[in-house]
Amino acid sequence: MTREGMTSYSNFGVVGGGAWGTALAQMLAADGAPVRLWAREEEVVAAINAEHRNPLFLPDAALSSSLTATGTLADLAACDALLVVVPVPFLRAVLTDLPAGDAPLILCSKGMEAESFAFPIDIAKQLCPKRPLAVLSGPTFAHEVAAGLPTAITLAAADTATAEAIAGSLARPHFRPYVSADMIGAEIGGAVKNILAIACGIVDGAGLGLNARAALISRGFAEMTRFGLSRGAQAETLAGLAGLGDLVLTCTSSNSRNFALGQGLGRGEEATRLMADRRTVAEGAFSAPVIAAAARADGIDMPITDAVARLVAGEIRAGEAIQALLSRPLRPEGR
Repeated sequence: MTREGMTSYSNFGVVGGGAWGTALAQMLAADGAPVRLWAREEEVVAAINAEHRNPLFLPDAALSSSLTATGTLADLAACDALLVVVPVPFLRAVLTDLPAGDAPLILCSKGMEAESFAFPIDIAKQLCPKRPLAVLSGPTFAHEVAAGLPTAITLAAADTATAEAIAGSLARPHFRPYVSADMIGAEIGGAVKNILAIACGIVDGAGLGLNARAALISRGFAEMTRFGLSRGAQAETLAGLAGLGDLVLTCTSSNSRNFALGQGLGRGEEATRLMADRRTVAEGAFSAPVIAAAARADGIDMPITDAVARLVAGEIRAGEAIQALLSRPLRPEGR
């Protein structure tokens, strides 16, 4: 089916049955619109179809009966737009297995692929070169989106017409996408803020106070900006919903899985134990070593990101990381 002249999308599929994928599917299905969700876990598929719930990843959300689940990617072939919401380490394999078609892919995963240093948009361009692509990122807790609470988010696509068509189709009374052309900025903001949320959780778990958290958010945003600008992101994107907005949300609430992981690390708990529960995957734990390595390769100074990477790898403890950051040489604030 050709996309020329199409100004809206109505038959959405969601690829990924975690908390965020389920929340997006419920947001789209809340008014009775049919939405098809693919999940890898058989128990998730069965529970959504039989009980209209996802007890594994979003247990408190009641799901619309118009939202149905499947364990077969081919069942999404008839959808005219797909939201891709799988963890970055599995993204390449899932995109490879997608049924053929020209439906737009709306990338909702946050992170960077190990070894290749590729963001989701890079992977999608390589594997799905004929599909229109967009990035959806911003300050969102899954349970609030599923409950219909007010949310604003960035929808970025290189083509303005594509961005406007997708944004208009996704928009709901309490879900407002703001259009941008800066896909890489949206992706960098989403990836780096998860790492910084772990760092802020460490500050909280170690009892270092609100002054320290505010300082860390500010200095972390400086890291995000340095890294983003070095890779072609726009400063206004990093200062917007997908960057600073998402950073503030995830750095100030234990509802953030990344912040909660940091709290445990700050209390001295082991990273391996904290990360063992598949229901509470903290994306920043996987992104930190990758982005830290990419920054080193590019000569970009990201001391907070590097400290988090070493913490989740078990190389240092929280006290050592805090002491190392506090003992860094003084320098002008803009650096």
